[in-house]
Amino acid sequence: MQNKKSDCEAININLVEKIRPNMPAKELLYDLSDFFKVMGDGTRIQLLWALEESEMCVGDLAVLLDMTKSAVSHQLKVLRTAKLVRSEKRGKNVYYALNDHHVKTILEKALEHVCE
Repeated sequence: MQNKKSDCEAININLVEKIRPNMPAKELLYDLSDFFKVMGDGTRIQLLWALEESEMCVGDLAVLLDMTKSAVSHQLKVLRTAKLVRSEKRGKNVYYALNDHHVKTILEKALEHVCE
């Protein structure tokens, strides 16, 4: 069987047809790709790792990572847009935390993989 866009024929069509129904929709896979693009930045990984330990405000994150508050705020906005972190205003400060336990699990599993 040859796909309309593919330039070859399947070697094992039974395997292809078995796997095809289990493939997520392309749009969902593109969203997943975008997720990994956000996660693929060293600074954002450092921020996520710090927030895995404790919720923190921008100033504390800036000192921890030796960055400007502006640079930290910019990266936190990217992480917030990607729904990886959440924010809560308390007085003059905004505190950030990981959005949910999935983010922590992803970080831990990725580190485990890298350390193997």
